Parts: sequence; C-alpha cells; structure tokens
Amino acid sequence: MLIDQTLAGKAILLVITGGIAAYKTPDLVRRMRERGATVRVIMTEGAQGFITPLTLGAVSGQPVFTALWDRDAEHDIGHVRLAREADLIIVAPASADFLAKMAGGLADDLASTVMLAADAPVLAAPAMNPKMWTHPATQRNVATLRGDGIQFIGPEVGEMAESGEAGLGRMSEPMDIAIAAEQHFATPREEGPLWGKHVLITAGPTHEPIDPVRLIVNRSSGKQGYALAQAAHRAGATVTLVSGPTSLEAPAGVTLKPVQTARQMLAAVEDSLPADIGIFAAAVADWRVADASDAKIKKDGSGQPPTLRLTENPDILATIATSDKRPKLLMGFAAETNDVEANAIAKLAHKGCDYIVANDVSPKSGVMGGDANTVSVVTGSGVERWPTMGKADVAEKLVARLAADLKADLRSTDG
Repeated sequence: MLIDQTLAGKAILLVITGGIAAYKTPDLVRRMRERGATVRVIMTEGAQGFITPLTLGAVSGQPVFTALWDRDAEHDIGHVRLAREADLIIVAPASADFLAKMAGGLADDLASTVMLAADAPVLAAPAMNPKMWTHPATQRNVATLRGDGIQFIGPEVGEMAESGEAGLGRMSEPMDIAIAAEQHFATPREEGPLWGKHVLITAGPTHEPIDPVRLIVNRSSGKQGYALAQAAHRAGATVTLVSGPTSLEAPAGVTLKPVQTARQMLAAVEDSLPADIGIFAAAVADWRVADASDAKIKKDGSGQPPTLRLTENPDILATIATSDKRPKLLMGFAAETNDVEANAIAKLAHKGCDYIVANDVSPKSGVMGGDANTVSVVTGSGVERWPTMGKADVAEKLVARLAADLKADLRSTDG
C-alpha cells in the first residue's frame, strides 16, 4: 500500500533507552522512514542490552550513536550537532531512569547530554513496570517534564514482560508513535477543502461509574476519532475534539475537550455547537448505573452479588440530529459484531444523520485498539464498501468525502 510522505524532509532523532520494549524500535524506524523521514538513532548502554546498534543501523540507513566520547562522532561536538539538527526528538522506550535524568537535567552519557543540549520538541513514549509508572517519583518527573513542554504518548495498559504482570506501563505501538509524529508536524492547509469550517468530532469510550473504583467501559481506543481530528485539521478546519478517556495525545492545533461519561459528552458537544460538520465516532455507553454508589460497594458475606439497576444514556447523535443547531452534515458510526450493514442501515433511518460508517468490531476483526479498519459508508443512496486500510487513511478518505459533499451542499434526503 502506498503511504503518504507525511514526514518528508523531517529529521527525527530517536533516543532508545534500556527496556524490553526496545525490540519494537526497528518497526518504529521503518514506519517513520516509509513516511519520508530521515531517522538518526542514539542508543543508551541499557538499550544495547536488548537490541544491537547493527540492527538499528540497518533499518535506519544511518550510523547509530552510542558513546559520548566517540572520537569520530565528537570531533565537531557531535552531541550538540545531533541535538540541533533534529526537527523532532522521540524517546522510545523512555525508561523511568531516563525520565528522571531528563527531569533533573543530568548529562552523564550521550543520550542525556543530547537531551540537555536540544531545543527541538520532544515526544516521549514511556515503558516500564506499572508500579514504576505510578510511583510518586516517576509521576513528579512526568509532571516536571510536561511543564517543560515535553509531549507524551502512552503508556498503555497491557501485559508486561514479567510473568503475570499487567497494567499501565506498556509502550505505545510503533504505528501510534509514528502517527503522533505526523500529528506534531500537521498544519492546516490554508484554502484547503475545509478552510474556515468548524468540524466537531467525538472519540473514544465513555466511563460510566458503578462506584468510586468500578465502572462500565468498552474497548474503544479512540484511534479512529483522533485520526479524523488530524485529517480535518490538515484539511484546514477548526476542529473541536470531544473525547472520552484515552491514552492518545490530541493532534496539534485541535481543541480537546476531555470528558468521562455520556452525559458529560453530550453537554460538551452541545456547548461546542454550532459546527459545519459533526462526526460522532465515540463508542458511547448505551447504559449507565441509575444509582451509582458514592462509596465502594462491599461484599456482604451472603454470596450474592449486588443488583445494578441500569438506565439508558442519552443518544448523542439522535439528539444533535434534531437540534436547532444541527451541523449541516452529520456522520455517525456503527460498531457492530454481527449483521453489520443491516444494523447500520437501520441506524441511519432512525438516527437522523447523513452517513453511518459501519465496521465490524468483533474480537476476530482486531479493529478495537488496532491500527486498521474495514468500513462501509451507508447513506440514503446505498452502501459503499471500502477495503481494509489504516485508520489514518480511513480518516483522510472520510474527511475528503465530507468536504466534497459540503461544498456541493449535498444532504441525504433520508437524513
């Protein structure tokens, strides 16, 4: 598949620190190079315990830098040159130790010295044991780095290298990091197809509390909605992204409104109107607990679980479709596990929108949390079946379709 050269002409410096997630970095280099970037690599001593400089040199096509006192590299103050020639520095994996060095301004090896000499923007992808990530010292360091302008992607929830360990600490996937790099450089195109238009997008899951420590949630990652926000921004639009909880960074130039629950999402959407286009990609929970507890629900010794009384959440798409501030074009999503197209056609009929983007989110599809999607676009005119492609490519095609229809002032008569 032909990939857009979204990073063409960009010089990216990849700093690899010590962690098992270093094994993913050759794929990250490949993802960025296929998008046109030039990638240079610095490896710490710890990183070399997991993967070799020879491997990174082969995939990057560039010398790999490992030592501060390398006579050949340092004859022209190499660490300063590496720092100054980068358009973006990515630290992946970013270990707890290296985050501490960055926060404290230490410079005792090539990687940390380059970070101290750098004036380029930095994107860090943490990877460590969940207890290390949640440790107060690490969180203080992360807060310091955020205050210094460092951007983060992840960590994410998943299985750890340690047997039986799982939780928040897994490094984001290479494709997600590459997309974050694209988002960093994304700028709206003046006089682009959506220049001067406001696009409102929802993304991610909603979290519906049961009690202060438990909730109803779904597996949505938010990747498709965030990719749509980036694509709309690149098309020149002013973009508002109303997002449930995700581990994703909002695309540069996009206004993010974070929410937790379906009711909060509806309120944020209504507060963000009017808009020319509404894209409702969030996986909103259909139900919430009617009487969520203010305290943790305890076992009572009876062996019987508590009864949870559910009530229906507001239908955000249908509510906005009948609003006097309805966007000119309204797109909804149908995440289905069976009878995908039939359910999407029925949804188009009763939601009052112009498009339904249908996809199969059954476990075998790998769509939820994955980087690819297979969609059908349902309108009053019929069903268009698209081939499987990356979520970023799906987003670009959907935004281009919406821009063309908005320009032509087309509306489904069935909407």
